[in-house]
This record gives sequence, C-alpha cells and structure tokens, in this order.
Amino acid sequence: MRDLINRMGITGASVYNAFGDKRALYRRALAHYLESNFGERVTRLEATVPARDAIEMFFVEIIDRSMSDSLHRGCMMVNSAVEAVPHAPEAQDIIDDFLTRAEGFFQRRVQAGQEDGSISRLQPAEDLGRLLLGVLLGIRVLARAKPERPLLESIVRPVLALLDAGTLQTQPSLRSTPPTDFQR
Repeated sequence: MRDLINRMGITGASVYNAFGDKRALYRRALAHYLESNFGERVTRLEATVPARDAIEMFFVEIIDRSMSDSLHRGCMMVNSAVEAVPHAPEAQDIIDDFLTRAEGFFQRRVQAGQEDGSISRLQPAEDLGRLLLGVLLGIRVLARAKPERPLLESIVRPVLALLDAGTLQTQPSLRSTPPTDFQR
C-alpha cells in the first residue's frame, strides 16, 4: 500500500476513504481491468468482425499486447486467477466472471462461424469454446514465462487450422487487416 500511496501522491487516509481497504481497491482494479481490456475487445470484435476472423484477431491482439509488455508482467486477470485467488477469495467472483465471459465469447463466435460455414462443424461449439479458453490462458501464462512471439503464434496456428478443418477456407485471412504472422 505504501508504494501505491507514494505513486499516487495521496495520503493513506485518502485511499482508505475512497476504497475502504486494500482488498476493496484490488477488487475495483481487477473489475476495471476486466471491462477496459477484455470487455472492450470482445464488444468491438463481436460488433465489427466476422465470427472466424474475430477469433483470430482476438489472439493476434493478445499476442501483440503480450509482446509489448517489456516487463513481462502478464495479464492481471490470469495472474490473479493463478496467484491471488487462493489468498484473496474476494476476487473469485471477478475471475469466474472473466472465465465465463471469455468462454461465452469463444462459443458465440464458434457457433456463428459454424452457422456461416467459416468454422468447421466437426467439433461442438461448446468444446471448441472451452479449447479456445484454454489456449488463451496458456498463451497468457507462457507470455509471462517465455515471451517469444514464434512460440505463442505456434500455439494458435493449429487451433485455427482445427477451426478451418472441413471448411472451404484453406488459410486464415483477415480482410480488414494486413497479413498476420499466423498466415505465414
């Protein structure tokens, strides 16, 4: 708390008056992170990008963001799920909300892609949504432990191929963006 108070240039009493205690401040910061990062990305991609492309763009953005984090701090949400929740159970509901929303985003995009023919119907949308959630979590952990773009992209490429299996799409393509490393 001292570091936070010093960085903010306010007194401890001001922080406690505004947020209650450090656990309440942590919950608010985590909830803000969920909305301003994940929530914004999902809303934008669902509203503006075709289903299959939204999944690819989601992972492109996650990898780009991970690579721009020069301190390799990782994702606050995933870090909290792995490190903090066992010691801060008051954050569990926010983590649960994130996991539910991420899985829901992937399932909705898969289902929409299966309906429009851009995603294979060989696997149920529910299973593919959960697989994509696992890939997201794995990428975020690896980006912190071993932040290498080729490694992270090599995790996504086979998953995209699985989505494309049995469709007319032979190579990932994003019409609205320049070619990504996934397309090589």
